[in-house]
Amino acid sequence: MAGYDYDILVIGGGPGGYVAAIKAAKEGKRVCIAERAAFGGVCLNEGCIPTKTLIKTANVLHEVKEAATFAVEGVDATAVSVSMGKMQARKKNVVHSLVGGVKSLLRANTVAIMEGAASFVDAHTVEIGAKKVSFDYAIIATGSSVLMPSFIKREGENRILTSREALDIDAVPASIAIIGGGVIGIEFAYLFNRLGSTVTVVELMDKILPMVDEEVSAMAKKRLEKDGVAFHLGAKVHTVRDNAVLFQSNGQEKSVKADCVLMAVGRVPNTDGLNAEAIGLAFEKGAVVTDASLRTNVPHIYAIGDVNGKVMLAHTASHEGMVAVDSICGGNARMDYTRIPSCIYLEPEIASIGLTENQAKEQGKTVRVGTFPMAGNGKSLVEGDTDGIAKVILDAELGEILGVHLYGKHVTDMIAEIAVAMTLEATAEEIIDTIHPHPTVSEAISEAFMGAYGKAIHWV
Repeated sequence: MAGYDYDILVIGGGPGGYVAAIKAAKEGKRVCIAERAAFGGVCLNEGCIPTKTLIKTANVLHEVKEAATFAVEGVDATAVSVSMGKMQARKKNVVHSLVGGVKSLLRANTVAIMEGAASFVDAHTVEIGAKKVSFDYAIIATGSSVLMPSFIKREGENRILTSREALDIDAVPASIAIIGGGVIGIEFAYLFNRLGSTVTVVELMDKILPMVDEEVSAMAKKRLEKDGVAFHLGAKVHTVRDNAVLFQSNGQEKSVKADCVLMAVGRVPNTDGLNAEAIGLAFEKGAVVTDASLRTNVPHIYAIGDVNGKVMLAHTASHEGMVAVDSICGGNARMDYTRIPSCIYLEPEIASIGLTENQAKEQGKTVRVGTFPMAGNGKSLVEGDTDGIAKVILDAELGEILGVHLYGKHVTDMIAEIAVAMTLEATAEEIIDTIHPHPTVSEAISEAFMGAYGKAIHWV
């Protein structure tokens, strides 16, 4: 509306916020985006991108050490090492390039950029620094922060890291204890193990990666253990004292001593300083409540990404941003949280979408399950790593794809095939009838679908 400074104000410049701002600008809206820290959000600055950049270095180190396995001679595996300074410099260059790219895209799309924390004055006004900005619609995209649980006491002298500090290390710790066996904890366990640390993971649940199909998570745990990572599962941590993690397990008191402790028990929505009470926003468990179009209980205010607590993934936030803008512009887009792929960057990789086998059965569905081991895949053998599996969960009667879980080389680049198939409501038959190129790891997907009907070609 003409009476407001902007049609849409976006609060937060992460993968949800900046995508929403650009999408809105392309729809002809007058858009302003406010960011209090760094554009690109957690993903670009202290999450997805820097983590994977460090993991790339760790993987290259491992490949060099294993060069003789691939008939490469003359490499002294005991002499190779990682320059931590150069690794950090490379990480910073990657991050700087991408953050700069975000700002360039915003400017190219004539989005007004304001640096500073936005706080609601009323339902159509925020204060950013000393300036007040009015808007017709607002999209809150303030992200999340590391959870530092109050139920874990800290006593004595400790070196406790969060994911932020862990990404900036200038020396590899001789040993590290990681509290939390979710995606963040396990990726860091993998990274530090590859860099040479003695790694111990302490996890409350009886399995790691609880969002992953149990068969896949068990295989990943076995591989990590083979590489030297130790696990304490079913462990309730209550204290960190002088770099020792104290926990109860099976009724016994136990502890793990390490040079440093990484806290990786989860993340919480960022709403501090937002002054949400000024506009009466509804919250549930600290997250802003939204509907399928990302609208809050205040009709012209939307909330996307980690702040709404639904699915804390960068690509979820980006898509939510586009759905929110579509809704503001009068469209009918809605979020479907049942078809969001997730990726875990170990070696080999994990990629999943949809229901796990147990979840499907708990929902009362009659299922067909197909699996195909990567040991039967030619490209995996060529790559020198045949650990892994392709697993599909199907509706037994209709052949509907309920979930797919991949553990193997390159699978994070393959899961989008299933995301497209599920969006198009394709059936198992259509995946089987799709020609997969040879030799690729992707052939394991069609084999797993055939396996659900007892018809896999390359495995008995």
